[in-house]
Amino acid sequence: MEYAKLGNTDIEVSKLCVGCMSFGRSGTMHKWTLDEKETENIVGHALDLGINFFDTANGYSEGTSEEYLGRALKKHIARDRVVIASKVYFNPGRLSASAIHREIEGTLERLGTDYLDLYIIHRFDYETPIEETMEALNDLVVSGKVRAIGASAMYGYQFYNMQMVARDHGWAPFVAMENHYNLLYREDERELIPICRQMNVSLMPYSPLAAGHLTRPQWNSDSLRSQTDRVAMGKYDHAQKQDMEIVRRVHALSEKYGVKMQQVALAWEWAKGVTAPIIGATKAAHFDDAAGAFDLHLTAEDIAYLEEPYVPHKIVGAIDQNPADGVMLLDVKK
Repeated sequence: MEYAKLGNTDIEVSKLCVGCMSFGRSGTMHKWTLDEKETENIVGHALDLGINFFDTANGYSEGTSEEYLGRALKKHIARDRVVIASKVYFNPGRLSASAIHREIEGTLERLGTDYLDLYIIHRFDYETPIEETMEALNDLVVSGKVRAIGASAMYGYQFYNMQMVARDHGWAPFVAMENHYNLLYREDERELIPICRQMNVSLMPYSPLAAGHLTRPQWNSDSLRSQTDRVAMGKYDHAQKQDMEIVRRVHALSEKYGVKMQQVALAWEWAKGVTAPIIGATKAAHFDDAAGAFDLHLTAEDIAYLEEPYVPHKIVGAIDQNPADGVMLLDVKK
């Protein structure tokens, strides 16, 4: 396993992050999530590989993702040897000060810990003043309930404005960005990613394998997730025709180097300066495959070959307004 620091902090994370949306009571969010025993097995295997970075959220499977993760970690490893991230936004009050102070308590209780290493705002809140949100997040850092803060999918100008508010008031800045970024979706290369690089903000993208589309030469599989994940369908199916050429090129490089397609996709992420792509696995072997990607180093010609077919995509991740109360899943295919 390889490791890196988050932003300008001393928080050292594995360069693979376990995405915990895969954990939780089935049917509360997705049909394909893992039960508590399966979660424990996956977490234990990830730890055996040297992965120490776990990303969940208050709204994943009605809080059961945090519960399962917290109990699994407690059985396997000391708290100070892992880095736990969770998120806030898809809750009553969004990113208001009262909501942030309320939601952190629920998250800590469900995880069974008295602090979070990284607290991430899950989206941009159009209804709460930026100053209110950033001050509340800073309060959590000052109190010791949170070691560092991060942000997730949003427009570049929004992220920049929030960072400037933190700087102007002497508050804690964001040190990590969890955005949508993979070979099939590169829209953040225009604004958000350059801003993150300028500010030394670590990238920890979600969907680095495009919901499995970068792991097989055909678009769909017979897995339960492929058949039932309507969020993934909403994110990617509209661009299937143009994106299949990229998938074919990932497959061609995997054949050339004798590796798996997902290893090509992950090697590309690290080549682009990503710190820790988030792997939302439902099988232990998925982490073995991901860890094997460290041995693959793509040439400049390989990267150009993979990137050449890309065309602009509709925005998936950043939102233009707050969703209706109670909505957790975005981009669902109707």
